[in-house]
Amino acid sequence: MTAELPDHFAGAIAERYDAGSPEMFAPAVLGPTVDLLAELAGDGPALELAIGTGRVALPLHERGVNVYGIDLSGDMVAQLRAKPGGDDIEVAIGDFTTATVGPRGEFTLAYLVFNTIGNLTSQDAQVAAFENAARHLAPGGCFVIEVEVPDLQRLPPGRTDLVFHRDADHVGVDEYDVVQQHLVSHHYTRVGAHFEAVSMPFRYVWPSELDLMARIAGLRLRDRWAGWARQPFIGESRSHVSVWEKTG
Repeated sequence: MTAELPDHFAGAIAERYDAGSPEMFAPAVLGPTVDLLAELAGDGPALELAIGTGRVALPLHERGVNVYGIDLSGDMVAQLRAKPGGDDIEVAIGDFTTATVGPRGEFTLAYLVFNTIGNLTSQDAQVAAFENAARHLAPGGCFVIEVEVPDLQRLPPGRTDLVFHRDADHVGVDEYDVVQQHLVSHHYTRVGAHFEAVSMPFRYVWPSELDLMARIAGLRLRDRWAGWARQPFIGESRSHVSVWEKTG
């Protein structure tokens, strides 16, 4: 992103990022993720928007996929570079709604995981992410997003806050603005003998809205599942993995 846009993952956030979500590295989570992405990439190159510390990109690269990345945060990319194989992945530091990298127009896969579409806090920016992905894709290439279904069914009438996680070392509270379709995710994390607070803004987005964004960018829905293991997406699903294909 441009210099005017905030980097919410700088400094200590980047340093502790992987440790804050150890469950995302579990083989039961990461294995099906990489399996599906490798299948969709086939023999072509793959682009990860918001590549971060390389949780997905590195094992995908180890599978033989030529992975490129875009990320706003130089500190997050520094964490990627410090890992084995991290220097082998070409990364552009910039806004993943506009930045380009690699053989534009030739990618067979672009993907955006772990709710990161919500880090774009306007509808225009989210549409721009679809358009940038489409510019990188070859005809027939796929754009994949993993994101939660908005949790508004659990929000009591008149309340704007919802505790989504709580244990001895971390409390997470989402604060909703249902008029603007925004939320602020507050995290209180134990660091030594005290708790540190971090708050990040998001824009939540519905599956049907994502489908319309895809159509604007010249993509059509191919598949939607409740997770990387291709579980059926139903009314009670808390998240989805959606695949859109670039039309000819």
